[in-house]
Amino acid sequence: MKCPLCHSPHVTDYRPFCSRRCADIDLLKWLNADYRVPLEPIGDEESNMRDDE
Repeated sequence: MKCPLCHSPHVTDYRPFCSRRCADIDLLKWLNADYRVPLEPIGDEESNMRDDE
Protein backbone atom coordinates (compact mmCIF):
# COMPACT_ATOMS: atom_id res chain seq x y z
CA MET A 1 0.00 0.00 0.00
CA LYS A 2 1.32 3.44 -0.90
CA CYS A 3 0.84 6.81 0.76
CA PRO A 4 -2.14 8.56 -0.89
CA LEU A 5 -0.26 11.90 -0.95
CA CYS A 6 3.32 11.19 -2.01
CA HIS A 7 3.02 7.52 -3.11
CA SER A 8 5.88 6.33 -0.87
CA PRO A 9 5.42 3.00 0.94
CA HIS A 10 3.21 3.42 4.03
CA VAL A 11 4.51 3.10 7.58
CA THR A 12 2.39 1.11 10.03
CA ASP A 13 2.46 3.87 12.68
CA TYR A 14 0.99 6.41 10.22
CA ARG A 15 -1.09 4.09 8.06
CA PRO A 16 -2.21 4.79 5.34
CA PHE A 17 0.42 7.54 5.18
CA CYS A 18 4.20 7.24 5.05
CA SER A 19 4.96 9.85 7.71
CA ARG A 20 3.50 12.23 10.25
CA ARG A 21 4.09 15.03 7.72
CA CYS A 22 1.80 13.46 5.11
CA ALA A 23 -0.82 12.68 7.76
CA ASP A 24 -0.75 16.32 8.90
CA ILE A 25 -0.99 17.61 5.34
CA ASP A 26 -4.06 15.44 4.78
CA LEU A 27 -5.65 16.66 8.03
CA LEU A 28 -5.01 20.27 7.01
CA LYS A 29 -6.73 19.64 3.68
CA TRP A 30 -9.82 18.36 5.54
CA LEU A 31 -9.80 21.30 7.93
CA ASN A 32 -9.47 23.81 5.07
CA ALA A 33 -12.34 22.09 3.20
CA ASP A 34 -10.07 21.25 0.26
CA TYR A 35 -11.82 17.88 0.06
CA ARG A 36 -15.42 18.35 -1.02
CA VAL A 37 -18.24 16.23 -2.32
CA PRO A 38 -19.37 17.80 -5.59
CA LEU A 39 -23.05 18.71 -5.64
CA GLU A 40 -25.19 19.21 -8.67
CA PRO A 41 -27.33 22.36 -8.77
CA ILE A 42 -31.04 21.87 -8.28
CA GLY A 43 -32.72 21.65 -11.65
CA ASP A 44 -36.05 23.17 -12.67
CA GLU A 45 -37.90 19.89 -12.12
CA GLU A 46 -36.78 19.61 -8.52
CA SER A 47 -37.51 23.26 -7.73
CA ASN A 48 -41.01 22.90 -9.26
CA MET A 49 -41.65 19.89 -7.08
CA ARG A 50 -40.77 21.90 -3.98
CA ASP A 51 -43.07 24.76 -5.05
CA ASP A 52 -46.00 22.35 -5.44
CA GLU A 53 -45.70 21.02 -1.88
